[in-house]
Amino acid sequence: MAIIRSEVFKSLEFGASLGKRPVSETPLLMKLSSILEISILKNEKWLLSTGKNDPVTIFHGSKAPNMSVTQYMERIFKYSNCSLSCFVIAQIYLERFFQKKGGYLTSFNAHRLLITSIMVAAKFLDDKYYSNAYFAKVGGVSTEEMNRMEIEFLFNLEFRLFVTTELFRKYCEKFDRTL
Repeated sequence: MAIIRSEVFKSLEFGASLGKRPVSETPLLMKLSSILEISILKNEKWLLSTGKNDPVTIFHGSKAPNMSVTQYMERIFKYSNCSLSCFVIAQIYLERFFQKKGGYLTSFNAHRLLITSIMVAAKFLDDKYYSNAYFAKVGGVSTEEMNRMEIEFLFNLEFRLFVTTELFRKYCEKFDRTL
């Protein structure tokens, strides 16, 4: 049996209703939102400096939302009532998505990818979760868009949603080392 050293892993309260706390009081979500914000800045800087374009997908908005990724995560966390583990799993799904699809996380696609990956993680992991229509309202998209994004996301992941305990633990340890 492996000894769990990850503070993030230890702090996960399975089944606890934490949705009332702001992201700023939830270390895992603060770290994750910071990772995403930094990734977006790096990707956009690289795309600008190289003159390359990020391929447009169903996840791209016509303009970048006014809400930061941190504010958006706080909104999802507050209203979705999904477990903190879903946010870790969603990050794993996002990395799988970009490994398979290519492209970059930018301010034009981050919000839609985030709501989609968290919804898919909640459906796979949590016993109770909200409908696509509810997640669409939380995410600020139409139900039809949410349905299309879910299908596109699942096909890009080849419906491979299972995450081993070992991989989950490794991501928690990665978050521990961040910031």
